[in-house]
Amino acid sequence: MAKTQKVKEKKPEKKQEKKQGGSKGSERLTEEGVVPAIVEAVIARTGTRGEITQVRCKILQGKNRGKSMRRNVCGPIDKRDILMLRETEIEARRVMKGIKRGSTN
Repeated sequence: MAKTQKVKEKKPEKKQEKKQGGSKGSERLTEEGVVPAIVEAVIARTGTRGEITQVRCKILQGKNRGKSMRRNVCGPIDKRDILMLRETEIEARRVMKGIKRGSTN
């Protein structure tokens, strides 16, 4: 009797899609594209060296049109400037005022 050899079926190889650079959930950021917003007020300076400016801006287009929100901006910014936002869901935290280093209460 001749021995029969079992032929192993090759599984189709899955092509791994190379992930593009970006943060977690970044694909959601670019669905709408960029959304313009106008700066209503400059609230405060933040960051360890004061390099970030917190502003209140009003969304001009998109599904959140008319919504007023806080955003952190790096660089020179003034009232009535136009910001191009990649996303309009997340709002910046409020800047804590009156807390000094070494204070107990």
